[in-house]
Amino acid sequence: MSFLAVEPSTPSTTPPPPVSPMVENDGFYVDIHLPQMRDAVRLDGTVTDVRLREAVIAAILHVNYELRDWKLLQIAAGYASLAAVPADRIDRESVLISLYRRAVYCSAKADLIERYRDYDSTASSLSDKKMMEALDNAPGDQRRNAHWAIADIIGRSHLTVELI
Repeated sequence: MSFLAVEPSTPSTTPPPPVSPMVENDGFYVDIHLPQMRDAVRLDGTVTDVRLREAVIAAILHVNYELRDWKLLQIAAGYASLAAVPADRIDRESVLISLYRRAVYCSAKADLIERYRDYDSTASSLSDKKMMEALDNAPGDQRRNAHWAIADIIGRSHLTVELI
């Protein structure tokens, strides 16, 4: 039996490469700018850029899947992008773009809340208990908001049914 001396590994002093501030979408839907999302949904520095990017990619995949049939209908009608689909405008932007962005932001935030929820689950004071209740409800509220934004895009009514 022989033993080889192995030097202990030292942590890399090279900083990780910077994360792109934008997640490029499929060409039909808008790209998502991470700093804009971070401001819009009030994410602080505890959510790293890498984790935010992964949550946004997952949210884009989900929302794009939910809108797949609607998107195909729009392309068949001759619209090459979401911005080209006729819609009302608010603040010089198509409401469809605003709703799409909301669906992605809310889906990503729900995912992040669920993943960060376990950092402090020791509700020791009354205010902590209230915060824990808010965190318990927050992912569901964010998913509902995303669902409603998707429903608004495709022209479906808002309907939430909860089994008792």
